[in-house]
Amino acid sequence: MWGKDPYILITFAVITISGHFATAACPSADVTGNCFVDFEDFAVMANQWLSGDANIPDDMAYIPHGGFAMGDLFGEGSLSEVPVHAVLLGGIFMSKYETTNRQYCDYLNEANSSGQIKVVSGIVYASSDAGDSYPYCDTSIYDTDSQIDYSGGVFSVRTKGGRDMSDDPMVEVSWYGAAAYCNRRSSREGKELCYNLSTWECDFSKHGYRLPTEAEWEYAARGGEQYPYYRFSRGDTISHSQANYYSYWEGGSPYYPYDVNPTEGFHSAYNDANFPYTAPVGSFSANGYGLYDMTGNVFEYCNDWYDSNYYSTSPYYNPLGPVSGSFCIVRGGSWDSLAEYCRVAYRNLSNRNSRFYDSGFRVVLSD
Repeated sequence: MWGKDPYILITFAVITISGHFATAACPSADVTGNCFVDFEDFAVMANQWLSGDANIPDDMAYIPHGGFAMGDLFGEGSLSEVPVHAVLLGGIFMSKYETTNRQYCDYLNEANSSGQIKVVSGIVYASSDAGDSYPYCDTSIYDTDSQIDYSGGVFSVRTKGGRDMSDDPMVEVSWYGAAAYCNRRSSREGKELCYNLSTWECDFSKHGYRLPTEAEWEYAARGGEQYPYYRFSRGDTISHSQANYYSYWEGGSPYYPYDVNPTEGFHSAYNDANFPYTAPVGSFSANGYGLYDMTGNVFEYCNDWYDSNYYSTSPYYNPLGPVSGSFCIVRGGSWDSLAEYCRVAYRNLSNRNSRFYDSGFRVVLSD
């Protein structure tokens, strides 16, 4: 019955209620980044003390354990977004920002110096990839949409139209390239490696960096809002004051009733004739969990395989997605997405080896 009535699900979903004490400025004890000192802050500190890992990087936000109703609660999405179903998740740390060109470029130079990657016709692969079956990313040699240059054995971030693209999200990267980046960051910080780069399986028992599950991504994107649920990461409507996306109009007004942008087209601040039209990460306000750009800018890879019928069989606790598939999940919409595709419930898919000008990723760390 849980898959048939979203109102029952809203009641059924686990809701954490905690007291908040507002302050004029974010206090030092506010470790979750929401400018309140509350139970969640103490939970994070207690977890770090008990686990012995107090060195959580500043770019990671804590997403507390909890439950929610996953799927299309507004009855406006595709059949892959239903049935709405209850999900309970453990706590995680999630990157506040999408992985940037600078971060990925630094990874490429580290991996290159240690002989872990190779460049073939402008495409980056693992050095052990004899058949070139698992591309990591494109450089501008192969595709001018890439924001990464490669010359003289060195990777560097491009400048477009006089604008340094270092803080824009990494694009033209594959799911494999995102997983490999997770392992490299884990190694650099002395954490366990989650991915086997031969089988590409993720070991969720490891305390290291990985891609979020689809359920973790949607839960985090909702920003802690339980009732009423938000359509987008920061509210029920969307505009260019909130996100980088394409406002589609018909007949002189926005096509979607929840698109309230006053002008049509790409975001004017980033539609600068320097393709792609990404925005520097953190250009818009964060959601309730302190996460930026969960709506728009670039689609984000999840760890899961895609199955349009998965919600009918998804387990209640920590769903990890189908055991196999042909496509992976991407979430969140992008700079060239219509408002419909920026909804937090919207499910999109991609080949694992595809590299698109509107797709990137962010990482998580199990608590």
